[in-house]
Amino acid sequence: MNRLRQFWHAARKVFDLPRCLRAVRDGRADPLVPAFAVSATLFLGALLRKPSFLQLQFESARRGWQRLIAHAAPITDDRMGYVCERYYLEDWRKVLVSTNQVLKRNKAFDAAKIHGLLVVAIDANEQFKSRCRCCGQCSQRQVKIKNRQGQIEEVTEYYHRFVCAQLHGPDLSVVLDLEPIRPGEDEAAAALRLLGRMRRLYGPRFFDAVTVDAWYATGPFIKAVQRLGWGVIAVLKQERYDIYQEATALMNQTVPLSWKWEDRQIELHEVKDLPFTDPAIGTMRVVQAQEYWSERRQQGGHKITVAQRSFWRWLVSPELEGIPAQGIWRIGHARWGIENHVFNELTQHYHLEHCPHHHPVAIVAWLLILMLAFNLFEWFARLHGKLLRVGAITLVELTQQLDRALERHEELETLWSG
Repeated sequence: MNRLRQFWHAARKVFDLPRCLRAVRDGRADPLVPAFAVSATLFLGALLRKPSFLQLQFESARRGWQRLIAHAAPITDDRMGYVCERYYLEDWRKVLVSTNQVLKRNKAFDAAKIHGLLVVAIDANEQFKSRCRCCGQCSQRQVKIKNRQGQIEEVTEYYHRFVCAQLHGPDLSVVLDLEPIRPGEDEAAAALRLLGRMRRLYGPRFFDAVTVDAWYATGPFIKAVQRLGWGVIAVLKQERYDIYQEATALMNQTVPLSWKWEDRQIELHEVKDLPFTDPAIGTMRVVQAQEYWSERRQQGGHKITVAQRSFWRWLVSPELEGIPAQGIWRIGHARWGIENHVFNELTQHYHLEHCPHHHPVAIVAWLLILMLAFNLFEWFARLHGKLLRVGAITLVELTQQLDRALERHEELETLWSG
């Protein structure tokens, strides 16, 4: 079976992907290479995990590739970069939003619900860094390095960061949108800009709550998310906060909820009706989790058992009052998916730390294409890959099968037709 043909037929049937890609525009006048051919090449490159535009230039010379994109000539890396600079980013976002809306209508996210709620995780990630290339949207920092003479010197390092929104589930995890963090900007400001746009694009009821790290556990951020219509679960680490100290004093007066989960013993405490930094937010709830388990380690040629313990505390906004403490614990753990799955997976297998073209618009365009390819590969592999579910193949092998399918070019002639 031709895996790439199978993938494309499914994507065309479920998402109408050819029409979506043809709707992506760029600002060129009288282009020699159609926008669709470039967009299709970039999407295929992200799907097949190609590391650079130069590699894509080589790949676009393959006969199967040219049949897929309906363009009988290689596309140079310079042209790809030129087009990426001129993309209308809202068009790529529409494709991303459209595919996620289809997934929700098809109930692909039902397994991700916790007590009936869809919870989106928000977190920031550094995409790449450089000491020689920069653009108008680069953040800067001073780092100390050892020069060729072995002396320590301070140099300027340029880097890009973005805030990402992810919906994590046991069967399927997808990225909903992303927003670059501007130079000198706090990541919470970028997150609010991201959430505001997601409310416009997805609607206020696409998901129900937001879970974030301790960086976002501030009154202004929580109040802003409440105004957008969502509840907030934030990691609480700031011991200087009055609510942290009050919760600590009151926890000893509560009876813990205790149970066994996998190989861990879980103890939950909760304290309700605690005031936070802004009276307009309302009283908050604090849920505390202590987890105990044992690990086997190799030490001095012998295997030993080491007792382990973790401690977590979450701040819960009043909109989520009806969710029990055990549900908050599940939501708190689900937030790890954005780091362990999305950022990890994209870095290790999708070359997230490589910048194919250093330009403010091109960077965001490539990230959106990368996230779209990540989502659709996850959808194809997790929900349609029977061999993957039974452990017969791995995700890496599935990617290789998609790539090898290009060699059977006679089977791919009509795949990109609408």
